[in-house]
Amino acid sequence: MNIYINMLNKHFFTPVAIGMIAATIFASCGDSKKGDAKEDIIESQDTVKASVLNVGGELFSVPSPIQTALLIQKSGITYDKAVLSASNKVNTFTTDYSKALNLGIYGADLGYVSLYNQTQDALGYLASVKQLADKLGISAAFDASTMERIQKNVTNKDSMMVLVGIAYRGSDAYLKNNQRNDVSSLILTGGWIESMHFSVTAYKQKPNNDVKFRIAEQKQALVSLIKILGNNKTAEVVALTAQLTELAKIYESIGFKYTFAEPKDDTAKKITYINSTTVVEVTEEQIAKISDKIKEIRNKIVNATQS
Repeated sequence: MNIYINMLNKHFFTPVAIGMIAATIFASCGDSKKGDAKEDIIESQDTVKASVLNVGGELFSVPSPIQTALLIQKSGITYDKAVLSASNKVNTFTTDYSKALNLGIYGADLGYVSLYNQTQDALGYLASVKQLADKLGISAAFDASTMERIQKNVTNKDSMMVLVGIAYRGSDAYLKNNQRNDVSSLILTGGWIESMHFSVTAYKQKPNNDVKFRIAEQKQALVSLIKILGNNKTAEVVALTAQLTELAKIYESIGFKYTFAEPKDDTAKKITYINSTTVVEVTEEQIAKISDKIKEIRNKIVNATQS
C-alpha cells in the first residue's frame, strides 16, 4: 500500500469540492466592484484561499477556483487542450440538466486555460459559459460592462485568477436568492467532475504525491455532493447520483490520519509554520479505479445530446 505523508500540511485544501470554480463565473461578476484588475487584486488577496458556499443548506468549504489547476501546473505539466471539453458543443446540450453540468465543466476549463495564459481559448470558454448561462436563464449579472472587464483582462493571468475567484464566491448567493438550488448543485457537480478529470489525467501523465493526495482527499467532497443531489428526484439526477455513489464505494477504503504538532512562529518574518502532518493511505489500484469511473461519468455528461 502506498502511503503519502503530507509533511507541509496542505490542510487548507481540505477534502472538498475543488475546482468548482469559474464553474459559475456568470453568477456574480456584476456584484464585484467596478474598476481595473489592480483594484481587484488589492481587495481580493484571498483569491487562492478557501471560502464557504451554501447549496441547499449543505455547507462546502471550497478552496479557490484555481487551486487544482495551480497544483497541476506546479507539477510541471504543460498546457494540453486535449484535456478540455470542446467549447463549441454548447448547442448539443438540450436539457437543463446537461446545460447546468456542462456549465460547471466549462467554468473549470475557463479557469484552466486562464492559468496557462491561453488567451484565445479563454475567450472561447468565456463565450460558452455565457451562452449556457443565457440558456439557463441565470445570466442577469452578465452585463456589457462585466463582459468588457473580463475580456480586457483575459491576457493577464493574475487578473483573470482574481476575477474568476471573485465570481465564484458570489455565485452561490445569486443562485440561492433566485431559488435555483437545483441548477446550483449540478453546476457544482460539473465543476468538481472536471477538476477530478484534470487531476487523474495529470497523475496518469506524471505521477506525483501532491496530485495523488488531491485525488484522495476528495472523499468527503463526494459524500457532500451525493447528499445535495439526493434532494433532486428527477430521473437524470437519480442516475447521476447512482454513478457517484459507485465512485464513493471505491473511496471507502481510502483512509487519513492527522497528527497534530505545535506550530512555530517566526515573529521577525511574521510567519507561522504549520508542522502537523496528514497521512493518506491509497493504492495505485484505487487511483486507477477512480480514474476510470471519473472518465465514465464525464463522458456521459460532455457527450449528452438527447433532449
